[in-house]
Amino acid sequence: MANNDLMDKIVSLCKRRGFIFQSSEIYGGLANSWDYGPLGAELKRNVKDAWWKAVVHNREDVVGLDSGIIMHPKIWDASGHTQNFNDVLVDCRKCKGRFRVDHIKGKCPNCGSHDFTEGRAFNLMFKTQLGPVDDGSNTAYLRPETAQGIFVNFINVVDATHRKLPFGIAQIGKSFRNEVTAGNFTFRMREFEQMEIEYFTDPEKADECFANWIKERFQWYVDLGMKKENLRLRPHGADELAHYAKGCQDVEYLFPFGWSEIEGIAHRGDFDLKQHTQFSGQDLQFHDQVNNRRFFPYVIEPSGGVDRGLLAFLVDAYHEEQVKEDTRVVLKLSRALAPIKVAFLPLLKKNGDIVALAKKLKKDLQNHFMCVYDDSAAIGKLYRRQDEVGTLYCVTVDVQSLEDHQVTVRDRDTMQQERISLDSLKDYLLKKIL
Repeated sequence: MANNDLMDKIVSLCKRRGFIFQSSEIYGGLANSWDYGPLGAELKRNVKDAWWKAVVHNREDVVGLDSGIIMHPKIWDASGHTQNFNDVLVDCRKCKGRFRVDHIKGKCPNCGSHDFTEGRAFNLMFKTQLGPVDDGSNTAYLRPETAQGIFVNFINVVDATHRKLPFGIAQIGKSFRNEVTAGNFTFRMREFEQMEIEYFTDPEKADECFANWIKERFQWYVDLGMKKENLRLRPHGADELAHYAKGCQDVEYLFPFGWSEIEGIAHRGDFDLKQHTQFSGQDLQFHDQVNNRRFFPYVIEPSGGVDRGLLAFLVDAYHEEQVKEDTRVVLKLSRALAPIKVAFLPLLKKNGDIVALAKKLKKDLQNHFMCVYDDSAAIGKLYRRQDEVGTLYCVTVDVQSLEDHQVTVRDRDTMQQERISLDSLKDYLLKKIL
């Protein structure tokens, strides 16, 4: 399958099956803005839950945080975003298009012209106004990253939790960047969601922590079913690193449009806490009471994109196979990520007893995992619909079920069917899914 064809099929499936919609579509849409539909919302929640479980619940050394989207504007002075968070832009004099200078490669991507204006710096932060008077004195910003909310709460978390080094603070939340060159479906958006950890450690142990986090974050994608051959680690060159960074590696995925970053693991040194100490006047040093010393911890930052990760999982799970004379499309999402775990399907929707039993089974099990009832088509078509959205198992209730108290359970990946008694259905599915 050609790469462009694959991306087109992913976009079409997302719209058709309710994963992702164009934002504001009835008004003509808004460029590079997307809404998650019913199944997309479930999938996105599952990605975030899997991350939170891996980095917070299954560890002893990481706690959670949920900081504000709008924060004191001096925070962005301290972090360097006010002064340095810029793209250099040029305008094509022929077609009037505006582009990042590092994306044009000598000619206009729209019209092919080589005639551009001089580059100008363009700050990527979204401005807003606090209070009712728009006079410029109360300017604030929508956060361009979640990290700074963690740094400014460092001492609060230490005091509240009595943590010893090393430890981390994790956060999932929306960030906003006024990207000029957005695109590739949900890969690059102006409003996006991040999964970030700031891991604080003794400077002497920072290199070891950096190496460990690189391995752990790469493996997380593999453990959730992503094909290893579609993933790689790419170290940043010296020309890519921030001036304070001591190293950075990206986890990249092979999208239809090429290798692109889905997560970065950065060795940030002690830059951030020092900056906020200087700009706020508050001492953010860690007090090692055992050795009676105060110092700025070094920080390792694994930072992943929820939207990018979700898109990578979708692309990786998309599978086509020939079944007799038909092409079967199936999303082979992992058990943890699949939006729907079980679909309950009546073989005959006009048979009241069959419908009642199917609905009862769904109601009995919906407290344990996400499941649906569907009687809107013939059984073969229903199977194909559930395959397309990644549903793990289909449970079919038929006439025989009313007599022998058994149902047919169909496996998504193998399409094999098995008769299971009603008494053992719950335990059977729980064992398969959880």
